[in-house]
Amino acid sequence: MHAAVYDRPGQLRVREVADPMPGPGDVRLRVRATGVCGTDVHLHDGEFFPIYPLIPGHEVVGEVDMLGEGAEGLAVGQLVALDNMLTCGLCDKCRRGRPAYCRHLRALGVTDPGGFAEYLVAPAAKCYPVDDLDLDTALLAEPVACAIHGLDVLAMRPGSDVLVIGAGPSGLILTQLLHHSGAGRLTVAAPTEAKLDLARHFGADGTVRFGRDDPDAGVAVLSGLAPEGFDIVIDATGALSVLERALGMVRDGGVLFVYGMADEKVRLPVSPYDVFRRELTIKGSFSQSFSFDRAVLALRGGRVRSDGLFTHRFGLAAYPQAVETVRSDRACVKALVQL
Repeated sequence: MHAAVYDRPGQLRVREVADPMPGPGDVRLRVRATGVCGTDVHLHDGEFFPIYPLIPGHEVVGEVDMLGEGAEGLAVGQLVALDNMLTCGLCDKCRRGRPAYCRHLRALGVTDPGGFAEYLVAPAAKCYPVDDLDLDTALLAEPVACAIHGLDVLAMRPGSDVLVIGAGPSGLILTQLLHHSGAGRLTVAAPTEAKLDLARHFGADGTVRFGRDDPDAGVAVLSGLAPEGFDIVIDATGALSVLERALGMVRDGGVLFVYGMADEKVRLPVSPYDVFRRELTIKGSFSQSFSFDRAVLALRGGRVRSDGLFTHRFGLAAYPQAVETVRSDRACVKALVQL
């Protein structure tokens, strides 16, 4: 089969590799489409604990092609969305309900072969039937699962005044979920007007232009909207220039939620006295846990929609171009590789 393969950071080729075969309890998927995520950009640069050689791709929808011995609950030809997290279930982290920190964690597309390939092998238990969804909608299952886990961590009080900074895929998925989860007012800030249009389409009560080239201008507008600060400020960008200003926009007693993935080496200066005196809370969210089934339900129920999100489509041979588009093209909301 053909697959996108990294031999080391930045060194990528689409080449022929051996067809994978399912083991006991596994299925082989014929990949239909795989979403290109900001995490894939970090993996390209060697961040986010990759193991080489690596076939990336963790947002996968495929068709069951072959059943391994003992694989149950699925049929050949069935369309499924993949939960790529593989945990042991036995270590202290798993037993405390923290599978994302499993001491033996594996992740398809990060440590094990992923979906930027013609075929992929995965445990049958990690495949969720999505025959009733269109391909674009089904492809959001993994990022929606991450966002739902994020809302679990956030534990938002109903009626909260919420600011989401960033209107990429994560910000727009969070916008939709927050709209249906009891936010009293939902404001989205981002630099691109087309993405802000999508945020309003998905339920934002208001939007503000917030450019990384002049973030202070955006801060001034947002301060006018919420002079006392917002109950919750969510960073969905991972940009240090945003995070440096975000804590100052949080109301006394409020929450800064770090959702966007920053570069591993970035450091954020925080005043401990400010956190102490204003009783601020800083939370983070990593990956997804116990949320994939709820993500599929949210997609089935129309709580999260895909219309307008997928702006760029590539074939497998153009995967390097897809990564660069996600990295640098501001017109790109979300990209996918379709086979």
